[in-house]
Amino acid sequence: MNEQAKKSSQHRGVGKVAGRQRVTMHDIARVAGCSQTTVSLVLNKNDSVKISEDTKTRVLDAAKTLGYSVPNQNTKPSTKERRSTILDDAIAFVVDDLASSPEMVNAFNGVKQAVRETGNLVLLAETQNDPEVEPSTLQFFLDQKVAGIIYATVFTRRVVVPELLRQTATPVLLLNCFSEDLLFPAVIPGEIAGGHSATNALIRAGHERIATITGEPFMECAAGRTTGYRNALASADIPFDEDLVVEGNWLPSAGYAATQKLMGLSNPPTGIFCQNDRMAIGCYEALKELGLAIPEDVSVIGFDDDETARHLSPPLTSMILPTRAMGRWVIEQLFHGPTGDQRHPLVKLECELVERDSITQPKTRG
Repeated sequence: MNEQAKKSSQHRGVGKVAGRQRVTMHDIARVAGCSQTTVSLVLNKNDSVKISEDTKTRVLDAAKTLGYSVPNQNTKPSTKERRSTILDDAIAFVVDDLASSPEMVNAFNGVKQAVRETGNLVLLAETQNDPEVEPSTLQFFLDQKVAGIIYATVFTRRVVVPELLRQTATPVLLLNCFSEDLLFPAVIPGEIAGGHSATNALIRAGHERIATITGEPFMECAAGRTTGYRNALASADIPFDEDLVVEGNWLPSAGYAATQKLMGLSNPPTGIFCQNDRMAIGCYEALKELGLAIPEDVSVIGFDDDETARHLSPPLTSMILPTRAMGRWVIEQLFHGPTGDQRHPLVKLECELVERDSITQPKTRG
């Protein structure tokens, strides 16, 4: 190994995967002073690109020094060997439901963005909560000796971590879910703080009659956002009125029906906090059918900051659901998180306010 590579190794170190040292192609690339793609081509004996003998030597020397298992360079690797080399650096993203909402797609994109810096491959599997598909999927990835498993759920919730994942030495990280014993690194959105911020945006504009259209109350996110709503009212000394809380189901039709009900009250709200942007779409439609202008007659705020929020008329003020940031967080924990068996504090990422044109000060009512 040349002097430059030795110094690089001493000063930069190798990747650390949640409690155990694991050498990746990214580590080899840092030590050898080349790209991860070059490392992959050399280790897999891919001759489709001309690479200098000096570069090949540096890569192989770095790999051997770091303890990376290098196939015999005098023979062409078998399909099984090539697959093994790839999967050794792979990270599995296992989610119960990917297609029903954009949140998990955003989380997966956050993971992919983060691994551009580590050089790892990300493998995706959807289980649909199937009691046979999930364990067989997890066992497949464990058999392939992946570098880590990200276990994700489309709805924020407490989960019972499968026994397969409790018994393995493979690092396991929880995304948008958490275990009661907190034995796994876990990240979820800060729903309570998000609900507080959303409600407070209406309070800061001068509103005191503030309604909320909730999601299904058994869900962690709906309960958290409603708690945040109540906390914001209490902090501003605004009395809580149960008539201003209407249960929805995350769909535009629920936002429409709930808004009709709210505006039919003898003392209707001047501001409405819709607990997701899809219900805000229905809220907009109902208000417009009633001949009410947004935000001049009724101010509206949503949650999630869906793509549709910026295209509504007027553009919808909303809260960012930090799923992309959550994806980046799990990769950071995988390579740089604390080591050893221990309890992990549940991490809650901030839901940031995106101000647009759907909130203004309320009209004075005679």
